[in-house]
Amino acid sequence: MKNLGIKLALFINYFVFAILLNSVGIVIKQSLANYGVTETEASILEAFKDLPIAIVSFFVASFLPKFGYKNSMLLALALVFGACLYMFFGNSFDASKVLFLCIGVSFAFIKVSVYSMIGLFTETKEQHNSFMSSIEGFFMIGIASAYFLFPAFFDAANPDAWLRVYLLLAGLIAVAFLLLLFTKVDVDIPKSEGSLADDFMGMLKLVALPLTIFFILSAFCFVMVEQGIMTWLPTFNERVLSLNDTLSVQMASILALSLAAGRFLAGQAVKKVPWLALLTACLLAAAAIVAFVLPQALNTPAQTIHSFSEIPAIGFIFPLIGLFIAPVYPLISSATLSALPQRMHSSMTGLIVIFSALGGTLGSRIIGMLFEHVGGAQAFYFMLVPIAILIVALFLLNKFIKDYENAHQQS
Repeated sequence: MKNLGIKLALFINYFVFAILLNSVGIVIKQSLANYGVTETEASILEAFKDLPIAIVSFFVASFLPKFGYKNSMLLALALVFGACLYMFFGNSFDASKVLFLCIGVSFAFIKVSVYSMIGLFTETKEQHNSFMSSIEGFFMIGIASAYFLFPAFFDAANPDAWLRVYLLLAGLIAVAFLLLLFTKVDVDIPKSEGSLADDFMGMLKLVALPLTIFFILSAFCFVMVEQGIMTWLPTFNERVLSLNDTLSVQMASILALSLAAGRFLAGQAVKKVPWLALLTACLLAAAAIVAFVLPQALNTPAQTIHSFSEIPAIGFIFPLIGLFIAPVYPLISSATLSALPQRMHSSMTGLIVIFSALGGTLGSRIIGMLFEHVGGAQAFYFMLVPIAILIVALFLLNKFIKDYENAHQQS
């Protein structure tokens, strides 16, 4: 099959970074227990991860087509390989900051490269939607794996045992590096004929498009919801639902698995249902879960839970919100990118990554402060605000996508 090797490499790279990026909730929980930090202090890890993604994406999105997408991904893998080893030997909250700083910088290279290359392997909007949903679904499988991989190294008798996971991750990264190194890219990647300054200004001009403005708002609100819940769900399970150390992490995998399932299902459903109608229905369902299921957390027992059979129903039901928020990100990204010419994909992907990172940082930071000051169960109610804004933004995004396509068809 044409381009099978590079497609496989893209999936594996995304899988590796899914584990690394979204281990932040687990590392926050471990930092609270091992390094003596507060919830507000621990929430800064999200910023160490997301702000480098935003900053680096802003400056390199127009540069990557010249440097080469494959070279960019190889550089990213090499950087996180060293960061995992540093975390193992550093064993401190400062080391975790360095780890997520390196992960953020590397993911900027990975995501801009992957998103930009999808348009090279697909010919229609439907194919683009399907591939985007599939690769984002695979990303969620990587996240779910993290919730089982890290607890496998937990040891009540040795608080530092969990750090051994970073030796395993370094090995997995080395495999991904070698696979990509020896994989040939069988497509022609368009090169910009302008200077780096011209390319950079082209990305800035994109921000002025109404289509871009409402895409940015939509992506910002979605990631605020997704990362806010995902980052703090292990702590919610431990502090609010009274699950023990291992169960609190393992149960958070339900959210990742439901996100993966939601994205795979959306990849099929969008072939028959308009993306706007699909996402509106999904977001209304997500809001209903927050409004009507979350209050049950206030009635959970105080004693520590050690087995799956003792876990209250909310522990299983609330993470299913992932099924309904899952389709948002890949579908709005695909709808926006597929409306633009291929030469603009790298610059638009840079903007996607920048504002997604900022949304994730803000969402996690707000939830962390709310966790500390009003309690975990009440903290998640905040998510109703960005969900409501997102629904309105999607209708406006759809309007401006159609306006942009009509204007360029006529011209």
